[in-house]
Amino acid sequence: MQKQPGPLVIIGGAEDKQGECRILREFLRLGGGSHARVLVMTVATELPIEVGMEYIDVFKRLGAQDVRTFDVSNRDAANRSSAVEYIRDATCIFFTGGDQLRITKLLGGTRVDAALHDALANGVVLGGTSAGASMMSSTMIVEGDAETNPRICVVDMAPGMEFVDGVVIDQHFAQRGRLGRLLSAVAQYPHHLGLGIDENTAVIMEGRTFRVVGQGAVSVVDAGALTYTNIDSVHDDESLALCGVQLHILPDGFGFHLTSRQPITNWEEWNEKGGKELTK
Repeated sequence: MQKQPGPLVIIGGAEDKQGECRILREFLRLGGGSHARVLVMTVATELPIEVGMEYIDVFKRLGAQDVRTFDVSNRDAANRSSAVEYIRDATCIFFTGGDQLRITKLLGGTRVDAALHDALANGVVLGGTSAGASMMSSTMIVEGDAETNPRICVVDMAPGMEFVDGVVIDQHFAQRGRLGRLLSAVAQYPHHLGLGIDENTAVIMEGRTFRVVGQGAVSVVDAGALTYTNIDSVHDDESLALCGVQLHILPDGFGFHLTSRQPITNWEEWNEKGGKELTK
């Protein structure tokens, strides 16, 4: 029997590591709880030892017995057989924050890249926070201005790691005023949904649906029903006009169906019904 792909735990950054640790606890539960084999990927950060030790301490405090860190400082390391074995042995793999371009630059197209996609396809849980969240999509936000109106020049885009299709992900969303840059990204890629994830908040994505867990909210920007935009006639630094864009604000306990582009207003109720209908 073919295995179901593993869930994605996509975190908006600054997740709780001292208190209840609800998001990291859920990541660990999905990966096997106390029997989980956790691999912390520190490729995004320039402080792999310090950041890795922090997550080792957190996951062990939450009950994991087997927690390892793995850093990739060059592409040769990402093509070694030992690196692939680290991936194959894990039940859940977590990407820390840092710089998302480091992840794609060092892992893209390597044996580790292929092993990560194989692991996800075979049911392994894949998580990431901040930069580790942005890189999940096929097209990612690299950087951009905050607290600004939508303009083409306020956001830089690049290919991501392609763990999920059809979305563009931004993090630290409400805290850093990033709605303008997410709108700018979606204006350029209107076939994608924009997911703006607040700090200490996560999207738990399984298949083509996700549920929201955490303290903040997830903002879903949908330009699929766009009725007008001036994107083809303005200069990079001029303001964008975007008419007909939908915005959904989804707090803890809500969800979303990516294919139908509809919110799920009560995840538990919808899930109990087998996900056969959406609550409007």
